[in-house]
Amino acid sequence: MTAQRLSEVPGFAIDRVADAAGDDPEILRLENLDTDLRPPSAALKATHEAVDNDDANSYLPFIGQRALREAATTHVSSLSGVTYDPIKNSAITAGGTEGLLNVLLATVNPGDEVILTDPTYAGMIYRVHLAGGIPRLVPFTLIGNEWRLDLDVLAATITGKSRMIFVMNPSMPSGAVFNDEEWAAISDLCDEHDLLLLYNAAMERILYDGRIYRHPASIAGMSDRVITVGSVSKEYRMIGWRVGWIVGPEALMGDIGRVGLYNVVTPVGLTQNAAAVALRTDASGVTAAVDEWERRRDVMLRELSEFRVIPAAGGWSMLMDVGTLGLGSFVASDRLLDQGIAATPMRDWGDVNSDQYVRLVFSNEPVHRLKGLGDRVDRAFNRTTY
Repeated sequence: MTAQRLSEVPGFAIDRVADAAGDDPEILRLENLDTDLRPPSAALKATHEAVDNDDANSYLPFIGQRALREAATTHVSSLSGVTYDPIKNSAITAGGTEGLLNVLLATVNPGDEVILTDPTYAGMIYRVHLAGGIPRLVPFTLIGNEWRLDLDVLAATITGKSRMIFVMNPSMPSGAVFNDEEWAAISDLCDEHDLLLLYNAAMERILYDGRIYRHPASIAGMSDRVITVGSVSKEYRMIGWRVGWIVGPEALMGDIGRVGLYNVVTPVGLTQNAAAVALRTDASGVTAAVDEWERRRDVMLRELSEFRVIPAAGGWSMLMDVGTLGLGSFVASDRLLDQGIAATPMRDWGDVNSDQYVRLVFSNEPVHRLKGLGDRVDRAFNRTTY
């Protein structure tokens, strides 16, 4: 008998596409959030050294190694302008996604409503379900081929049952990035309705076209409401290390840490020091990676200029509108795979913005392989006869 909490939790379409793509080297891997860009060399060195360090082969300390807690709080403090203490304000997790679930389990009661964007990462929506919460989706709308949050719907969605606003910025899968007006509206609503803000910071500095970075805890009055969950997976290209952090108000961190103890028990010992080393490297490595991902995004946009693709303002992916071609996302994904393109259907990633889109990830394929993408898509959708 299936637990009730799983009744509205679907499978992950990424696995379906990845399994179908297999190991064929000719297939463009645009379905999964991987990247071929190497992690910082200092982090690789620290990883090798950890294998021979007996202290790294341990359950302890349960909430994370002190050096990493210091590095994580220093990192978030430098970005937000808020002073965080490594012991009072942080916990280390086995990746950012564990951190998201730990926060939800520690702060959301069954029946509480959690506000998310539409679309957003499916793993955020369905972790709300696992925690017993009720997701309430607020749509992004297209204004001038740019994603903008519908602020009127955002305000109208909040009820007496609302507990939290849960956002990722840049948002995934759309690549939307909040502007100052949207951040101001979110912070005002948090203050007016006494809401927490759970901030998925996995890609926070992956911004394109000269956009300016802003951390929500830097907004006046928000530091006691914002819980930041970050990781080394994206900006530092350390996906397999499975190291993340939670940084937030002292009043909440005790409960969040307690959930972690009874969920995963302890973060990965062998990779924590490498994560700390990565966080202490200068920002030039992140900047160089962002520049390369932006080049790849631009090539993909040029290749697909005859189709409706909404440019990503940040992050690793953007959406292609296949609904305008009369197709649902699963059919479109299958037809793309027939032409050697692995792309994820978006049916379960939103409500208003869902089955009419497929996601295209540009972080894992170099520019030379992306050239010719447009011809493959033409063939997939029968626009051109060869």
